[in-house]
Amino acid sequence: MYSKLSTNIRPFTVMELLQRGVEFESAGLRVVHFEVGEPDFAVAAPIAAAAHEAITAGHTKYTAAAGMLTLRERIAEYYAEHQVGVSAEQIFITSGASGGLTLLAALLLNPGDELLMPDPSYPCNEVFARLVGASVSAIPVDASTRFQPTLQQVKDAWTERSQGILLASPANPTGTMIARETLAKITDFVRAQAGALILDEIYQGVTRNAVSYTTALAVTRDIFVLNSFSKFFGMTGWRLGWVVVPLDAAEHLTKLAQNLFISPNAPAQHAALAAFSDAAMAIHIARNEAFANRAARLAAGLESLGFKIPIMPDGAFYLYVDISHLGMTSNEFCWRLMQEYQVAVTPGDDFGQHNANRYVRFAYTTDADSIDLGIQRIASALRAWGLQG
Repeated sequence: MYSKLSTNIRPFTVMELLQRGVEFESAGLRVVHFEVGEPDFAVAAPIAAAAHEAITAGHTKYTAAAGMLTLRERIAEYYAEHQVGVSAEQIFITSGASGGLTLLAALLLNPGDELLMPDPSYPCNEVFARLVGASVSAIPVDASTRFQPTLQQVKDAWTERSQGILLASPANPTGTMIARETLAKITDFVRAQAGALILDEIYQGVTRNAVSYTTALAVTRDIFVLNSFSKFFGMTGWRLGWVVVPLDAAEHLTKLAQNLFISPNAPAQHAALAAFSDAAMAIHIARNEAFANRAARLAAGLESLGFKIPIMPDGAFYLYVDISHLGMTSNEFCWRLMQEYQVAVTPGDDFGQHNANRYVRFAYTTDADSIDLGIQRIASALRAWGLQG
């Protein structure tokens, strides 16, 4: 009765942990949330005000399937501020990054095709390929390459069925960015195979270290870029993102957007215009600095308890933490920590299979007091489990 996809799809453990946390909170218990990659800050005031004004003014009707031209032009200006020339015609506003991936999968993949992805990576990406009858082939990556694939790994994984590769920079769950030189070489290789490279940049702007590029479009134009208003701009529940595509793809993507989504959320698009205002950008930048402080605070606390962080992140909101010294699987560690100490952390097997039992992901999308409380509770857990003196 139901499709193979719907019955065979893996559950997303992080959402199950989140639901368990909600149940604990409903019972009056304090839960420390390190599981979900959602900024805890309220949406910036200029964005909220713009949404209110748009609704009051009646801007609640369908827009163009590609999104409001004014917003697409503003995003083009945003790229120009990073010394990258992109036309509004190349930019499509989408119903979140997930809507963007749905469109790109439908644009680039046919039944029987294969899409390459690193392992670990964001778990839901596989589903977008499977929706159009394609499959995913995983490239195992580890700390030795900063959890990003090398050119040789891509060459070794490429088959006659391969139609493209999906990379992320900064990546989830590791927070690492792919090196500029490696990105350029992989792009050249994929182009030579008549394939497509999709680059997930939804954490653009959420960076910790000095990086050699702010967008992959500064490295190469022959790619499909996925972005979102959820992370740097803090608009998670507004479900708004965008993709940048080569000009020759615009006509085909327009038809897909018209049929699959009609148009993106109209009030959210008006609100997103205000996300680029000077007042809002000042807020976003200050919050990114807060995330950098949180990353350092959480890392110091975990390392003081004996945890290892093989690679400190370049960006995003995550620490990918080695727990192999504890002698338990990542899934067991996460569920025991939640059930016994109400600390929510995401197991590595949410992000793939390679070394999945060895790692957990901590999201530092919570305040300093919560970070400190979480560290205290983890210390108590380790003592109670006989894993720390």
